[in-house]
Amino acid sequence: MKATRQLHELGQSLWLDNITRTLLDDGTLARYIADLSVTGLTSNPSIFDAAIGDGDTYDAGVHAKTLAGLSGEELFTELALEDLRRAADLFRPIFDATDGVDGWVSMEVSPLLAADTAGSIAAAKQIHSQAQRDNLFVKIPGTPEGIPAIEEAIFLGIPINVTLLFSCAQYVAVAEAYMRGIERRIAAGLGSRVGSVASLFISRWDVASNPQLPAELHNKLGIAVGQQTYRAYRELLASPRWQKLEAAGAQPQRLLLASTGTKDPSLPDTLYISALAAPDTIDTMPEKTLLAFADHGQLHGVMASDGGDADSVLAQIGKAGVDIDALALKLQVDGAAAFVKSWKQLLQRIADKASALADKSKGPALR
Repeated sequence: MKATRQLHELGQSLWLDNITRTLLDDGTLARYIADLSVTGLTSNPSIFDAAIGDGDTYDAGVHAKTLAGLSGEELFTELALEDLRRAADLFRPIFDATDGVDGWVSMEVSPLLAADTAGSIAAAKQIHSQAQRDNLFVKIPGTPEGIPAIEEAIFLGIPINVTLLFSCAQYVAVAEAYMRGIERRIAAGLGSRVGSVASLFISRWDVASNPQLPAELHNKLGIAVGQQTYRAYRELLASPRWQKLEAAGAQPQRLLLASTGTKDPSLPDTLYISALAAPDTIDTMPEKTLLAFADHGQLHGVMASDGGDADSVLAQIGKAGVDIDALALKLQVDGAAAFVKSWKQLLQRIADKASALADKSKGPALR
């Protein structure tokens, strides 16, 4: 049995952290679903920047939408949703078979809204309406300004993938926002089922902390934070507050482990996948990591629900001089800034393509 199938069998969903039109057109995504137990997909501005910037796959779409009067963010949103609708349709049988637990795709609100609560709510409503797919999450970052937007979106019945979470405390804050949204729905006589996942980023911890740590503590912080957060997730699901919501028909906001490709070439390329195997969670992986795990990945049991040695490792790292709370905040701020950079670059690429294609289409007529 492939390692990807073993992971699926123990109860962890494997999602692909990538989307391109080529993956859809050549049947690769369908093969990943059939052969590698892939049951969902995530995207972000950096992924679309690479997809649209590389080659000419999107040129026809960019040109057609430009001729239809679209530009900038409006053009990109429709271009991205074309891909995500197709992906959502491929995952729809999984969504239906799991009663909405699995089989999702994700589309991010503009990263420029990370500090704009009202703007994030408006964007989430727009994307949800425009997507016209029940199994599409709108991604909102779990920034301080994002938390009330997440609560409101859940109250409005919009499925949300909370992104850019780095610490256990950040996770708990968004889990509580999710529960508040569901509690408000129940109080208002609305349905209690609104899909949501909370995405905890792993590998960036180690990239940021390794330079400050002795060699024996390298590449341990990300896994420790994952273990600590998994414990909090399990404790929340066992809490009277959650059990009351579950009894009313609510479904859990699942913990999603993101940024699980290794950045250090000296490390095993499946390090984080093996270390973070856990039931009732999701691991979204870059395509390269997915293929590596399918080829030679190994499982070494599952994460301990009590956090394992996380507290000990975190204490050692703290003593070695890393301010973990401060680093968590910095990683979230830096992550938001990186998405803004990709977003601006993406919109510039689209504008440049639109202009070049318009000039090209005029060429023959001028000659």
